[in-house]
Amino acid sequence: MSALSDLALSVLLGGTLAAGLLTALAALPRWRAASLSVRIAPYVRDVVADEALPSGVLPRAGVLPAATGTLWRRLQDMFERMLGGGDVLRQRLAQAGLRTDPTTFRGRQLAWALVGIGAGAVLVIALVLAGRMTAPVVLLPLITGAVAAVVYDTQLASRARARRARLTDELPTTLEFLALCLSAGEGLLDALRRVSAVGSGELTGELRQVVLAVNTGSPLADALSEMAARLQLPGLSRAVDQIVAALEHGAPLSGVLHAQAGDAREDAKRVLIEQAGRKEILMLLPLVFLILPLSVLFAVYPGLFILRLGIG
Repeated sequence: MSALSDLALSVLLGGTLAAGLLTALAALPRWRAASLSVRIAPYVRDVVADEALPSGVLPRAGVLPAATGTLWRRLQDMFERMLGGGDVLRQRLAQAGLRTDPTTFRGRQLAWALVGIGAGAVLVIALVLAGRMTAPVVLLPLITGAVAAVVYDTQLASRARARRARLTDELPTTLEFLALCLSAGEGLLDALRRVSAVGSGELTGELRQVVLAVNTGSPLADALSEMAARLQLPGLSRAVDQIVAALEHGAPLSGVLHAQAGDAREDAKRVLIEQAGRKEILMLLPLVFLILPLSVLFAVYPGLFILRLGIG
């Protein structure tokens, strides 16, 4: 066991030295000059189509990266290709209210996995030094790394689910407020400005982005459709479709918004009834396994106690 202890200690010291050296090397400035295509790409992009530029110069997001050839960037890309990014992850990030791109999210998830692997390795070394080394303990770093990555992804899913629930709860009130502003004689854009200015919820924050997009030159219908496509809420998508159709055909928007607010409230009632039906069994668990056994115990135990004493 002393040989294993010496080996574990050497691995710990060597890993610490390697981590320190890699950190110091990563902090050093780059001596390799950027290629000619990377240097002139920002200046010729306005006159040359993106597909005519050399491959690899422009990323998918359309912004020139600061360091495309780093090891960490390559690890992020490999991790994103392995777990998948794209539209599904981008939609989950938008539903969670995060402004990060999928590559950045996968990079953070990779960092969590590496931290988990490091924690598992430290735990393995501690077990070896304590003399409790077994064969399954070798898999502990991989398990902790996978658990850390799954926990980070689950955190995003729970945050997106909670924000979707808040958006659904705020939808009827926001639609009624918009309908009230339209009934008072304001236009749709002015009503959106008023609601986004006085509101403080998640949906009003999305409406602020719509107003900002319209102020920067985007059509109102396109901005609303983009918001609905980004959030993917059934009630909001239905309301936006009705608003866009009313704008195209000249229908009264106030009546449309009142009807959509009523539909949203009916959907909320139906969801509550469905949740109550699904949780009916869970509501019976305390009654069956806690209250009923205690009632039987209090009813039977005094009689058993009297029979044992031979009083009755």
